[in-house]
Amino acid sequence: MRSVFRQHAAGVAVITAESDGRPAGFTATSLNSVSADPPLLSFTIGTGSSSWPAIRDSEHVGVHILGEHQKDTAGLFARSGADRFGPATDWAAGPHGVPVLDGVLAWLVCRIVARVPAGEHRVIIAEAVVGDPAGDGRPLLYHQGRFNALRD
Repeated sequence: MRSVFRQHAAGVAVITAESDGRPAGFTATSLNSVSADPPLLSFTIGTGSSSWPAIRDSEHVGVHILGEHQKDTAGLFARSGADRFGPATDWAAGPHGVPVLDGVLAWLVCRIVARVPAGEHRVIIAEAVVGDPAGDGRPLLYHQGRFNALRD
């Protein structure tokens, strides 16, 4: 199945949360729109991920759509053991205390409405409560195990 999905190009997002006063986050390529009314989206996270406890325990999450200029950000948030919210990351506490990244194409703060078991992962379903779609640039994609830019 992995070799088949390497053929599937996906948008790249960073999901963030706050837990016990500390920010957490990870790179996700599983982001999907679920419903326009109410505004629901979904993403998956492995229960072995270092970010899982924050997602498990948080009421709200941040969803950030990355631009092609953010390959380094995508790599940082995908790397195990990295200082994801260190000096290389521009961010601030946003609505509901959720970490919001600067310079992204768009972001949402969402209220988690369900955590659905799916093997060693959880499908998170969340309702958008506030956001900003006003970033400039083109989306970052993930394909064949690499971050890529969109080509015309």
